[in-house]
Amino acid sequence: MIRAKPSDDTRRAGSQKPVPGPAPEPAGPSWLEPVLLAVTASSLIAGGVLRLLDHSDAADLCWALGTAFAVVPATGWVVAALRRGHAGVDLIAVLALGGTLAVGEYLAGALIGLMLATGRTLEAAAQRRASHDLRALLAHTPRTARRRTGTEVRPVPVSEVAVGDLLVVGAGEVVPVDGQVTGPAAVLDESVLTGESAPVERKPGQTVRSGAVNAGGAFDLRATATERDSTYAGIVRLARQAGAEAAPVVRLADRYAAWFLPLSVAVAGLAWLLSGSAVRAVAVLVVATPCPLLLAAPVAIVSGLSRASRLGVVVRDGGALERLGRARTLLLDKTGTLTGGRPRVVDVTAAPGWKPAEVLRLAATVDQYSPHVLAHAIVDAARERGLEPSMATDVSEEAGRGAYGVVGGRRTAVGRLEPAAVVPEWARAAENRAVLDGAAVAWLTVDGVPVGAVMLRDPLRHDAPRALRRLRTAGIDRIVMLTGDRPEPAREIAAVLGLDGVRAELTPADKVAAVRTERGRAVTVMVGDGVNDAPALAAADVGVAMGARGFTASSEAADIVLTTDRVDRLADATSIAVRSRRIAVQSALGGMLLSLVAMGAAAVGLLPPAVGALLQEGIDVAVILNALRALRVDQGARPALEPAAEALIHRFAAEHEDLQDVLQAVRDAAARLSGPGGDGRALESVREVNRLLTERLLPHESAEEHQLYPALEPVLGGPEATATMSRAHAEIERLAGRVAAHLSLADAQGALGPEQLEDLRACLYGLHTVLRLHFTQEEENYFSLAP
Repeated sequence: MIRAKPSDDTRRAGSQKPVPGPAPEPAGPSWLEPVLLAVTASSLIAGGVLRLLDHSDAADLCWALGTAFAVVPATGWVVAALRRGHAGVDLIAVLALGGTLAVGEYLAGALIGLMLATGRTLEAAAQRRASHDLRALLAHTPRTARRRTGTEVRPVPVSEVAVGDLLVVGAGEVVPVDGQVTGPAAVLDESVLTGESAPVERKPGQTVRSGAVNAGGAFDLRATATERDSTYAGIVRLARQAGAEAAPVVRLADRYAAWFLPLSVAVAGLAWLLSGSAVRAVAVLVVATPCPLLLAAPVAIVSGLSRASRLGVVVRDGGALERLGRARTLLLDKTGTLTGGRPRVVDVTAAPGWKPAEVLRLAATVDQYSPHVLAHAIVDAARERGLEPSMATDVSEEAGRGAYGVVGGRRTAVGRLEPAAVVPEWARAAENRAVLDGAAVAWLTVDGVPVGAVMLRDPLRHDAPRALRRLRTAGIDRIVMLTGDRPEPAREIAAVLGLDGVRAELTPADKVAAVRTERGRAVTVMVGDGVNDAPALAAADVGVAMGARGFTASSEAADIVLTTDRVDRLADATSIAVRSRRIAVQSALGGMLLSLVAMGAAAVGLLPPAVGALLQEGIDVAVILNALRALRVDQGARPALEPAAEALIHRFAAEHEDLQDVLQAVRDAAARLSGPGGDGRALESVREVNRLLTERLLPHESAEEHQLYPALEPVLGGPEATATMSRAHAEIERLAGRVAAHLSLADAQGALGPEQLEDLRACLYGLHTVLRLHFTQEEENYFSLAP
């Protein structure tokens, strides 16, 4: 196997993964097949014309010359195959050509020569068609970049771009290297990387990957990687390897040639022995000459590579795609694979007298100056909820403790509590909740007093449940999580996803051992995204890297790289692999089965050599055309969304983010009702919840019911697919109405009655639970359909 880096040579060390041999020597110049086709067709036509003119000897001479011309390259192809250790069924073609010359069946020989030339030419055209997307990927490679130096902008070779250079990317240009947007926001077409056609916006400070096309106005880019270390360079390296290694890969027909070749020779010999006619033996060899059949399986696999590349799945070689089609066990890392790999704010708790929104805004105000990953998550959450951070002064940060600053004249800190700080009761409850939820806590203190807690966790990917269901449908029957994380969060995610097993607190060496154990049972796929996953990816039958954030060691060690940050693309790739392999096997077995039937007819004298050659030509063309079906889109693999439905999904997904404060308000109001007789501010908090439900939540649920669900019904198969979610809407409305009824009673009485507290508290906690579950189900089942 061709390797781009020394590290690639060692990635298989200690692994039993099958490694294809070196790329085959060229079978001949690129013009050979067209010339062979022209000569054999011309000799066949010329001989036919001469035969019609009653010049039989001249006709036989033309056909014999055409046959002899075909024998030379066919013999070269067989010798080249034997040099590589392959005794394929091409050898039968040489025997048949020689046999027709020996027994004087020149017309049959000319037909076989034409069949051989047609098959080779058709296969070459199929390879070009199937590898179109891979070639387009290579042609897309940027050659130059425009570097800004002061006020001067001049083009330079991409290889000269250094980390830190300021580049200008004009409209329609390809982003040359990975970098960060500076100045105005960038609008990008990332379809080459992700397979998604919709433009995306990258704001100042956000990362842009090389290979994306500028779909908006010019913008400035600060290079964060050189050309070699950029995302697109890694994709190109894999694509080049795929192109180099696809030719010899998975020649399924050659596997069957181990018995097909001797069987053909044996049947021919037996027909000659029993009938005493050498012509019958030649007829058997003629119909046993499925030359393009050898090439049908690679055409199907290369077609699968092409289909995968359109979806942002880069496959190192056809062997990896073929093994993926046979895989039965899937091993997954947790962080960055099943989860997003980045912490997100999942809850905000406020002290009495404070609102969660104000807690989050103040925390973001201090944290906006911090490079810490948790700080970025807090700032992003605030902005997603429309809470713009204000200005902070005298900002400082202490490693392991948090960030400090002055906001509105008050000393504000975000991070850990001081060891000597007095922890109020609400804070102890928040701390317990964080432990139970497996979340990290960033405390907000003002003038040394805790006023709020921001809980963060790396959440499950919305597309993960659907992806795993589709993988099971594609043939994966065992799914296990391998993670270095603690057992508690790992088991929680495994329970949600219905995994068959989970192993936590693993070192990289432990992961490799687990992969080898699973490989002893079945063909195994390992998916990961970090440097520590690289050894396990190399040890698996198929290593899959989540490479959306750039090419890391895991990407270099992997057989397949998902260039978009969606794990469901693995399900797409698996569906493509299963279908391509099925078509390849169909082509190989179908062609040989038809050949076997024809061989039997020829052996008993029902098929003369010339007629048999015509029949075999039809068989070979049919097999090649069947293999090209792998290029077609499998409509059942992924539901196709209308643009209007996709826009609605994005709208309601954004509204889910906006409504997080409503869910928090519902829970806080329920908590305030837990004190003896209810908190003094409990009634006000319930009134605020009622307002939020009436003005924001219930209109959102109604719009989903009457706009989103009807738009999704054609994709999901009818109204029954959304019936359960519609029932949840009804339950949400019922609980909201019950809360409003309690408030009406309180207004009539002047206060909440003791008899109301238990039911109202149950209503609020129940509403919070139903909303959390309902939002999660919509995000996993519906929102994950859209890019």
